[in-house]
Amino acid sequence: MTSIKNNQTPETTPSKKKVVQKSANPKKEVAKLSRWLHIYLSMVSFAVVLFFSFTGLTLNHPSWLGGDKQVNIKNKGVLNVKWVNNPDTNKIAKLEIVEFLRKTHDVKGYVSEIRIDESEVSVTLKGPAYSADAFINRETGKYELSEIKMGFVAIMNDLHKGRDSGSGWGWIIDISAVFLILVSLSGLILLCFMKKRRVAGFITGIIGLLICYLIYVVFVP
Repeated sequence: MTSIKNNQTPETTPSKKKVVQKSANPKKEVAKLSRWLHIYLSMVSFAVVLFFSFTGLTLNHPSWLGGDKQVNIKNKGVLNVKWVNNPDTNKIAKLEIVEFLRKTHDVKGYVSEIRIDESEVSVTLKGPAYSADAFINRETGKYELSEIKMGFVAIMNDLHKGRDSGSGWGWIIDISAVFLILVSLSGLILLCFMKKRRVAGFITGIIGLLICYLIYVVFVP
C-alpha cells in the first residue's frame, strides 16, 4: 500500500506589529491644559465677573436704583451702669455693651472702635453700607445710638471695594482676582496657538491697552 502524503504547508506565524509610542507633544499638552483652564475657570468665575461688572457701573453712577439714599435712625436708652462706671477702664464690660446693643436695637456689622474717656464710652460698628455709633454716659448709663443704613446698591458697591466687609469677604476678592488672572493668562496662551488669529489678536490687545492709556492721560487730572 502506498501512503498518500498530504501537502503540508508551513504554519504561518502572524507578524508582530511594532507598537510605536509617540512621545507627547509639549505644545499640544500646554494648549490642551490652557483650553481646559480657560473653559472651566471661566464658568466658575462667571458670577464673579458679572458681579464686579455690574457694581463697576453702579460705582460710577451711585444714584442708580436709589443707591445714594440713606436712612438715619436715632435711639436712646439706659444700660447697666455697672458696665461703664468702673474706675478701672480695663474692666469696662465691652462685650456686654455690644451684645446689649445688638439685642436691643438689632445693630449689625463688626466692632470697628471702642473709645473710653473719663466721662463717656463710644462704640462704633461698621458693615457694608452701614454704620452705628453709640455714646454712653459713664455716670448714668444713658446712651444715644445713631445708625446709618443705605440701600442694596450701596451694599453691593461697598462689597466691590471690600469696604467694611471683613476678612472673609477679603479672601473672596483675592480668590476671585486669582481666578480672573488665570482666565486671562490661559486665554493669551490659547491665542498663541491660533496661527490665523494670533497676530490680529495681539494687535487688538495692544490697541486696547493704548486706548486705556490715552483715556487716562487725556481725561484723568
